[in-house]
Amino acid sequence: MSAYAPKKDVAGPEDVAAPVVHRIRITLTSRNVKNLEKVCADLKTKAQDKKLKVSGPVRMPTKKTWITTRKAPSGEGTNTWDTFEMRIHKRLIDLLAPSEVVKEITKVSLEPGVEVEVQINDR
Repeated sequence: MSAYAPKKDVAGPEDVAAPVVHRIRITLTSRNVKNLEKVCADLKTKAQDKKLKVSGPVRMPTKKTWITTRKAPSGEGTNTWDTFEMRIHKRLIDLLAPSEVVKEITKVSLEPGVEVEVQINDR
């Protein structure tokens, strides 16, 4: 038994739960640079319209893959070779935002050939 009356829970303005802010990393990969840059610009403008802290797009090094094949299908004749190259471009965009806002931002129309990966981390 206590001599004091039990405290009542009164919610003040500082007790209101603020949305949890996450660090979101969006990774975009594509073989076509124009499509990739267009999607990056769209994502960044949408995030800035929502007043979010945005860093990027960070241009990662381009991966180059080469395949060297013989021109002659039968293998006879002079040894002539063809070399084919594929370049894969990658961009990173970092956001500080609640996870609900990210759903709205990532609804941007994607160009063909652009792959998007979203990672949500706590701060």
